[in-house]
Amino acid sequence: MNRPHSYKAPASLDRLGTLGLGVGVLGAVALAVGYFTAHDQFFRSYLVGWVLWTGVALGSLAFAMINHLTGGGWGIAARRIFEASSRTLPLLAILFVPIALGIHSLYHWSHADAVAKDPLLQHKAAYLNTPGFLIRTAIFFLIWIVISQLLSKWSAAQDDAPSLGLIAKMKKVSAAGLLLLGITATLASVDWVMSTDPHYYSSIYGIWLLGGFGLSAMAFTILIVRHLADREPMDHVFTKVHFHDYGKLLFAFTMLWTYFSLSQFLITWSGNIPEEAIWYQNRITGGWQYVGIALAVFHWAFPFLLLLSRERKRNVHRLALVAGWLLIMRAVDLYWHIAPNYSKGVFKLHWLDVAAPLAIGGLFLAFFVRELKKRSLVPVNDPYLEEALAHGGH
Repeated sequence: MNRPHSYKAPASLDRLGTLGLGVGVLGAVALAVGYFTAHDQFFRSYLVGWVLWTGVALGSLAFAMINHLTGGGWGIAARRIFEASSRTLPLLAILFVPIALGIHSLYHWSHADAVAKDPLLQHKAAYLNTPGFLIRTAIFFLIWIVISQLLSKWSAAQDDAPSLGLIAKMKKVSAAGLLLLGITATLASVDWVMSTDPHYYSSIYGIWLLGGFGLSAMAFTILIVRHLADREPMDHVFTKVHFHDYGKLLFAFTMLWTYFSLSQFLITWSGNIPEEAIWYQNRITGGWQYVGIALAVFHWAFPFLLLLSRERKRNVHRLALVAGWLLIMRAVDLYWHIAPNYSKGVFKLHWLDVAAPLAIGGLFLAFFVRELKKRSLVPVNDPYLEEALAHGGH
């Protein structure tokens, strides 16, 4: 194959970043209006959007570490996308500030008078308290950012001076990092999402959210691959086999999400504990049941049928349509998990529920593009790069 002389970002990425920034700024203005006109709703909608895009960053970090440990052309070709996504974590840490400020609007357990009247909240108070919540989140982001920065630093250094020592370092950090990510993201799922209803508990909740993070990250990666694959120099890198690999991963994580979601329901149903059963009761009445049905159809059945096709997975344009749809459904899934805790049993979609994910997503995209442009779009001195470039017979 004819290799390009360089793997610099195409000019189209500048336009993509500008688009993201424009959407982010306009969305931020809309959120500012929402903050003053629908104060509590602002925080609730913001939480959904923030968790969605934080999941993209964390899922990308996980994929980068998995590829360092296992190898494979699929991961080497997309490594810089994973790395750039994970380097948005400092931005997302800053964007956590509104959640910290809105803790009393989001979390019932943060009210001292509510805890005083509720024995169950008193039992959980040693963990569910405002200082602990904020300190844990700070520790989570510190761990994630350190891992991301180390891997990105060594990956960039490899471009300048290839070294087996750097590869060994990245593997060691990835092995420990995956373990730490699993633990911290599980705890974060309890803090950020599950504790919006402090009476509910599910032992599989952390795994469910981690599966969702992986699905969100792969969907976002496919959309970026779709953008790059039609443009030099990455049209010489991505092949139909790469697309097929990403499609299979998207299919796998769709099935994992379905398995975890169904398992969570069966665990709650078989346990038949009132405090936990009420959680589902609030989501199958008052109009919320239609959101649940939509998730079953459009988050599982529809993508499942589409991704069964080998040819569709090998066509990046068609695959990107499914990926974009699934990213939207990830927002709907988080909305279904979070919003009913505040709706008093009646489904009601607020305009902020749409504005918040778009605003945060726009800022995420702009920051992502800035990070992606900082270095070569492929790790040029990776010892397995030739294998990755030959993946599919280009």
